[in-house]
Amino acid sequence: MGRALAEVITADLAEAPGVYAIPSARLHALDRVLGVRPISAPGISAERAQALAVGADGIGYGDYWIVNGRIEAHLTIMDPRTGKAVQSIGVSAAAGAVLDAANQMARRIADRSIAYSTRQPEAIRHYAMALEASDAAAMIAESRLAIAADPGFGPPYRTLAQTEAAGGDRAAAIATLDQALARGARMPPVERARMQFEKASLEGDATARFQALAAMAKASPADPELWRTYGQSAFLRHDYPPALEAFRQAIALEPDDVDSLNQMAYAAAYAGDLNEAGRLLRRYQALRPTDPNPLDSLGDAHLINGRLREAETFYLEAAKKNPAVENGGDYFKAAVARLMTGDVAGADALSKQFADVRSAAKDPSVDLFRAQWNWLAGRREIAAHDAETFARAAAHGPSRDLAALAWSQLAVWKLVMGDRSAAAQAAANAGGQAGPASAATVSMVRLLAEPPAAAAEWTARIERLLPRPDESAPRDFALGYALLLDKQFDAAAPVFRRMYDSGEDSANEGLPVLLAWCYLETGREKEAAAVIAWNPIPPVRGPSLFAPFYFPRLFALRAEAAEKTGRTNEANANRKIFEELAR
Repeated sequence: MGRALAEVITADLAEAPGVYAIPSARLHALDRVLGVRPISAPGISAERAQALAVGADGIGYGDYWIVNGRIEAHLTIMDPRTGKAVQSIGVSAAAGAVLDAANQMARRIADRSIAYSTRQPEAIRHYAMALEASDAAAMIAESRLAIAADPGFGPPYRTLAQTEAAGGDRAAAIATLDQALARGARMPPVERARMQFEKASLEGDATARFQALAAMAKASPADPELWRTYGQSAFLRHDYPPALEAFRQAIALEPDDVDSLNQMAYAAAYAGDLNEAGRLLRRYQALRPTDPNPLDSLGDAHLINGRLREAETFYLEAAKKNPAVENGGDYFKAAVARLMTGDVAGADALSKQFADVRSAAKDPSVDLFRAQWNWLAGRREIAAHDAETFARAAAHGPSRDLAALAWSQLAVWKLVMGDRSAAAQAAANAGGQAGPASAATVSMVRLLAEPPAAAAEWTARIERLLPRPDESAPRDFALGYALLLDKQFDAAAPVFRRMYDSGEDSANEGLPVLLAWCYLETGREKEAAAVIAWNPIPPVRGPSLFAPFYFPRLFALRAEAAEKTGRTNEANANRKIFEELAR
């Protein structure tokens, strides 16, 4: 009865304006961090730590008892900051009428509460017991009993599907959700949207998942977590207007949420509204004056929009505030911003500051970084010599994984330059040095160095290397790069487009450049220009192993796209930078 009261009150308040009753599922998502306590644990401490961790500004402590055949229930809502009660609610209902008692409490909290999605006491009882079950078999059995008691009651279907999916029976979970959605007209909109979201997630349907997220957020307007999740999903899909609106809603509900301010600023930057991005980040800075991240984000926003000198200034301000953050990563980002102007000497000086911070921190990979920087700055022969020297030296010390990465970097450089034979030799050397930290990267590079093949053969090779269902993102990554190296641009374009649209490989900052490369090679100049309109943000850790695929190629692609659309001056400016960096 205690669990049923809490669940019904939370559900009744799902659409109440100005109130966000945090669901137990969100609280218990933190169990791995805070330590698992049974959901049925008695006492006021059972979920208090979780509630505080997710930022609750009120905590309801409830109890109930049976007196003369009636339920007497009481709820006290406390302010966790002061420890004082802000609301006290007492209700009475007939014995067994848990739903009536919960509904009365919800109406006392918010006038515009909604009716719970079942009136059947047995359905509520079995659903509460499913939530409190200590093993999967009991959870499945109780969920099925709840469904049998009221086939139109949505929550036990979701509990059953989640348990089936956790047990590895994905097909059964999807069938359970389909069974529920067939009765969807009897369920509240938010419940139908949750089921559609879970089904889309199980099926890997990114578009349906996004649509369900939108419906969930609109059906629960006071849930900041849903708005944030919807905003993040829209952002990863490069759909910036709904991302901006979603983050705006989340911030209206939680004005001090700096993560949403930061993410909304990036959405504004990619939407081309640098003024709005700056306004949001200055607000973030005011809330966290000692944090260098708002300055780093200001650098990113300006870099995205081609304001390279301003970006460099913000990166250096962030580095000055705390040089040790990310091993001086803002110095590297400042160096790349300067390099993108064509000023190699100025970029070298900034790159040295990044290397100096890493040296002071005794980072054993700093010499590999110096070789990578030489490549980015156009000194390719020096870069190759230094990387091989580092690889041979590291092979005899405790950093064999770094030796493997250095050989892998050499292999990537050879692949980009079209020397597959030398790439295969370097990749083989990498395989001889690989350890646990480098094994996945080395395997990928060795795969890419294999002889050219048709798309079907590349797909088969990659599936042998990455057979697990959860490896779809690295499979796409490998297939896209392999097809690109073989100049199979028609086949590579949809692979990169799928990755770009889904956001499944958002850490690959060069992805838009690779997609634009395919577009230009297949006569789609306008689409190419659109995806390389913004500058890729350099990774704060330093150059990625696969950066040579897109940098400095970005400038050659921009030159080609501009030339084909009649923008001669822009084409010449980009070509000049490319030639400076591609010697």
